[in-house]
Amino acid sequence: MKKVFFVLMMFCLIILGTRKLYAQSIPVGTPVLEDYYRREQLLGKVDSNLSFAIRPLLSKEQLNTQNILNPDSSYTNSAIYFGNKKGFFQILPFSWQQQFNSDHPYGWNDGAMIPAKGYQTLVSSGFYLKYGVFSIQFKPEFVYAANNNFNGFDSGHPDQDLIVYYSFHNSIDLPEKYGNGPYKKAFLGQSSIRLTFGKISLGFSNENLWWGPGINNALVLTNNAAGFKHLTINTVAPIKTAIGNFEGQVIAGRLEDSGYPSLPTTALADGRKLYIEKRKDWRYFTGFNLNYNPKYINGLTLGIIRTFNAYYADVKTGGFNAYVPFFTSYTKQNVNQGVGDLFPRDQITSLYARWLMKKAQAEVYFEYGWEDNLYNLSDFIQSPEHSRAYIFGFRKLLPVNEYKNQHILIGAEITQTSQHTENSIREVGQWYLNYQLLHGHTNDGQVLGAGTGPGGNLQSFDVSWVDGLKKIGIGFDRFEHDVDFYQIAYSPINGNSRNWVDFALSVHGEWNYKHFLFNAKLQQIKSLNYQWILKDYNPGQYYIPHNDVYNFHGELGITYRF
Repeated sequence: MKKVFFVLMMFCLIILGTRKLYAQSIPVGTPVLEDYYRREQLLGKVDSNLSFAIRPLLSKEQLNTQNILNPDSSYTNSAIYFGNKKGFFQILPFSWQQQFNSDHPYGWNDGAMIPAKGYQTLVSSGFYLKYGVFSIQFKPEFVYAANNNFNGFDSGHPDQDLIVYYSFHNSIDLPEKYGNGPYKKAFLGQSSIRLTFGKISLGFSNENLWWGPGINNALVLTNNAAGFKHLTINTVAPIKTAIGNFEGQVIAGRLEDSGYPSLPTTALADGRKLYIEKRKDWRYFTGFNLNYNPKYINGLTLGIIRTFNAYYADVKTGGFNAYVPFFTSYTKQNVNQGVGDLFPRDQITSLYARWLMKKAQAEVYFEYGWEDNLYNLSDFIQSPEHSRAYIFGFRKLLPVNEYKNQHILIGAEITQTSQHTENSIREVGQWYLNYQLLHGHTNDGQVLGAGTGPGGNLQSFDVSWVDGLKKIGIGFDRFEHDVDFYQIAYSPINGNSRNWVDFALSVHGEWNYKHFLFNAKLQQIKSLNYQWILKDYNPGQYYIPHNDVYNFHGELGITYRF
């Protein structure tokens, strides 16, 4: 099977090698531009075969534009052609993104930025160079965060609560705070080196990846954490066949440790250690994302994602199958005589679908995944919700009368990573945590998947006015924090009414003016039962007073396109 896979990939490279070349990307999370292209697809102006489930976006042909950074031709770009037009050079946009939290950390999908209170900024720029099949995109990032102190979990809980907290959160590298004092760090950012043959690209990259059809969240890979170094072979545009279109990506990467404990308090007053030191080894992360658009069902995309995460010291002792584990059985019964993996390894599988309805100018999508393999097929049939998480969402454009290019965009999305009630009768694997691979599904201390994190549930609703690159709207979020920790490890008080829940109302906007792109968001958050801190509680009370916290979250970004 592995030899067949290799032969097929080489065949694709040879057959497609004479086709037109693409490589320049719209990095995941690019303000204004990335969502603009998805809206344009709803309007029928972008190829309907493009799934938007494997990003960054790379193909200007499918995006129906000559310059992916300047889709409305609002300025004269500085691109330089040379070598009889075999060569291409362009200065990439300068981006300055800023963020502020007034009371405590809030927000996700902000790449290399960290969870922090106070002011934070990320600056990025660089260049793109292509000659023939070879291309370099160099777009480093620098982050500064004031990283002010705030009241976290350890500021309002006794020793017993801290013991319970660490019993759960020692299984993931997810620091509540990144040390003391300001945080400064430089990253390779959205940089890559590629060889692109037609619709197939091979290369080395540090870019953020987004796998899945979700808009606010995805289960496996998003831009919630900083990008990580990885080798990639991927399509840059859908490959057409007699039965339909295919897109895909295979990666092998390196995940890093944050170096920070879960809480600032790492030991009790009597000297007992709370924080378990993690292995000093980087993690080998590999996986694939493959999707299919049936020939006779226009707009429908069906996809599968599978990833493996293990310490490199273990992987290098396991031979070829440890480096390329994609053909490992999906059930534990068929692996190592029912025992499972021989070394600590975290596996995630998800299935997804997206249906683009061009006539209705709408889309509906979902992703359903499993953090833990089931024992056999019977186990799956009896308990398909075991260690599951899911995302479901939709979007629709409504035309504004008498204004041809203006629309009202309505969207909603649900993210659920907390576990089913099955956890009361059977041990369940929580999303992004792993009791053997103590870093969990993270890079540099942030979850690679849904920004809501382990046991996080989010319901989002948004209404916006849009006109080309311009967008102004209001949004509402309801965010339940760390539900699995609260319900499984940290004994509930008066039932489930004591969850930590955020209600957030936002006003947001995106605007373009010649070379400039602007983005802004103003969000007011009310945190009910913040950090489960009980200020005035007695067992006879149902409602706990004085434990709500208000937080302001602001974002402001300016991008200049050369």
